[in-house]
Amino acid sequence: MAVKKPKDDRMEKLVSLCKRRGYIFPSSEIYGGLTSCWDYGPLGSELKRNLKSVWWDTMTHRRDDIEGLDAAILMHPQVWHTSGHVAEFNDPMVDCKKCKARFRADQLEQCRCPEKPSKNPIECDGELTEVKQFNLMFKTFMGPVEDTANIIYMRPETAQGIYVNFLNVKNSSRQKIPFGIAQIGKAFRNEITPGNFTFRTREFEQMEMQFFVHPDEDEQWFEYWREQRWAFYSSLGVNMDKLRWHEHGPDELAHYAKAAYDIEYEYPFGWQELEGVHNRTDFDLSRHMEATGKNLKYQDDRYKEKFIPYIIETSAGCDRTILTLLVDAYDEVEIKGEKRVFLRLSPKVAPIKAAVFPLVKKDGMPEFAEKVYQELSKSFKVFYDLSGAVGKRYARMDEAGCPFCITVDGQTLEDETMTVRDRDTMEQKRMKVAEIVDFLAEKTR
Repeated sequence: MAVKKPKDDRMEKLVSLCKRRGYIFPSSEIYGGLTSCWDYGPLGSELKRNLKSVWWDTMTHRRDDIEGLDAAILMHPQVWHTSGHVAEFNDPMVDCKKCKARFRADQLEQCRCPEKPSKNPIECDGELTEVKQFNLMFKTFMGPVEDTANIIYMRPETAQGIYVNFLNVKNSSRQKIPFGIAQIGKAFRNEITPGNFTFRTREFEQMEMQFFVHPDEDEQWFEYWREQRWAFYSSLGVNMDKLRWHEHGPDELAHYAKAAYDIEYEYPFGWQELEGVHNRTDFDLSRHMEATGKNLKYQDDRYKEKFIPYIIETSAGCDRTILTLLVDAYDEVEIKGEKRVFLRLSPKVAPIKAAVFPLVKKDGMPEFAEKVYQELSKSFKVFYDLSGAVGKRYARMDEAGCPFCITVDGQTLEDETMTVRDRDTMEQKRMKVAEIVDFLAEKTR
């Protein structure tokens, strides 16, 4: 008799932790919530801010060949006709005639029947409609009159804002090819079957970089950026055994792509895309040049002939990366017969860098701890806690993802040293305030 595989309930536990500790809440929850929309709480918004800061620093501050951009969400509607999104940005959709639910026709085995969650739409008793194409873009109107002449779209990706600003950025920054343009921003897709917490949502944030190169140098830059993006996740402390490359085959390649690879992560719900690295050729700039009549060809002293640049794209979802960090960091450990939860986030992105505790509420320890807290708060996000036994305070911080806890004790009042406890190794070292500042700066850099 086959042994039944135990249920993987990590996602349920993580969703619970995220709400309990203030990482992620259901949007508009007091009104019953809004499907596939999420709000980032106090710790979640700090984590998101830290991740974006690390990505931006890696892409722009530490390089002199990539410029930043923050393009508008609302763009001229013709942009989306030119890019092919109006005609081609579709998913195949079917409806269930019985329960009235809608599903992506190419992902039926992964979908769940709302009336019978243990079954997919193929296995349940409902009859499915014929497949039809569903455009994923959200429409709205600009101006006081709601008619077809005033239709605009919520952008489904941030990349087009980069392409239409290619000349503006090149000319104003005086960059020469090869160079890139980086952007972090909101995008919107009317997904048919969103789900798996924040993995697939209708409102999300992208971290994209488009690197413009000579057509003869596209393959070497493509491989270069594959290496760079792989190293990025290693720098965030992600378990690299949980990552793999997926090459797009001929039947998977987008119409504009010469080559494409996805970095995939093994989530509790299976291997799924985390980030894409694509060789988009000159498709995008050629289309926009043809539609507008603007000359987007490039020439300088190094390249004597005029050419339309090829584009190497790195595209990551900020929300999806945060989910990856949370899933990867979640850990359960049994200590003295008690199950403890640790959120082992890298100090680089952890929302709280350190917590400060007085060992007891007397003998001047709270006053000293308060001064330490105020000093550290000048440079880091720090939490002060004097409520409960110190072991309970450690446990709360471990679950909240805080990497270091600083305890003021009796010896502190003698030599001004405190214990600095590492969440992951449990090691404790005694340091003075100035040493702790340098220590945290090194660990979070």
